[in-house]
Amino acid sequence: MGDLEPAVELLPSDGSLGAGSSDPPHVAIITGLSGAGKTATAKLFEDLGYHVMDNLPSELLPDLAELVATDPLRYHRVALVLDVRTGDAPLALGAVVGALEGRGISPQVFFLEARDEVLIRRFSETRHRHPLLRGLGSVAGSIAAERRLLEEVRQQADVLIDTSDLSGRQLRERIERALRDDPATEGVHLQLITFGYKYGIPLESDLVFDVRFMENPFYVDTLRAQSGLTAAVRHFVLRQPVTQLFLANLRQFFEFALPAYRAEGKSRLTVSVGCTGGYHRSIAIAEEIAQDWRRADYGPVDIWHRELDRS
Repeated sequence: MGDLEPAVELLPSDGSLGAGSSDPPHVAIITGLSGAGKTATAKLFEDLGYHVMDNLPSELLPDLAELVATDPLRYHRVALVLDVRTGDAPLALGAVVGALEGRGISPQVFFLEARDEVLIRRFSETRHRHPLLRGLGSVAGSIAAERRLLEEVRQQADVLIDTSDLSGRQLRERIERALRDDPATEGVHLQLITFGYKYGIPLESDLVFDVRFMENPFYVDTLRAQSGLTAAVRHFVLRQPVTQLFLANLRQFFEFALPAYRAEGKSRLTVSVGCTGGYHRSIAIAEEIAQDWRRADYGPVDIWHRELDRS
């Protein structure tokens, strides 16, 4: 999203996200790249009734875990911001996750990121200093170094969010959906993202499928203004023989791959489907994939059409 700082809209803290006192405490760990929106995300968690703690010294993380475990009524919802300012971020994450899991609490790790050009623009607009700038001399170099330092943390995250093109409302929706996920649900939590190649590939993608080889409804006057959610566009895209062959091969691939991902312990999989503008073909195909997944009962399925609000 262009500007994450004008924060997200307030959300009611009415227990709708599972705040019952009989439930175990929920600890969210907010991490990711500087400039990717951790401040806005922390504000969202505050609005949801979380105790938000920003970059506690790593020495205090075991004490925090003990506090949450011994007083779950008071600390039923806790959000901890953790990033390169703590020093060794992977070590700090491992320490707090280990301390919490040792007390029967499984934290949910949110990793926020954005494209380099977006991060550079945000630092220029806000005039904030990158925390690594002093040692590296340039914002671009600092971002590259931070990506390397946090790669291990990224690999351990439960939820990856690319904020490059998100509005405050969209960020809120992504966080809210992730909080509603039931970690006890069997299967892999599946997220589908549609996008336009001219706007960039979503960073959080595990798998990317390019459907630009299909005939484009954009060049049909009666279809240009309609999205891939409409029956007319879906019929136009899905009736193509090349589309039917692609979907048949894709179904065969997922029948093999999704159980394999689950066997390897992967709890979330993000599949992105792209076309030129992200408005016609990618949406029609992703909706068809989502229907297949739900029929096969692979696990919970979310779908997000990234470019839908652009038109």
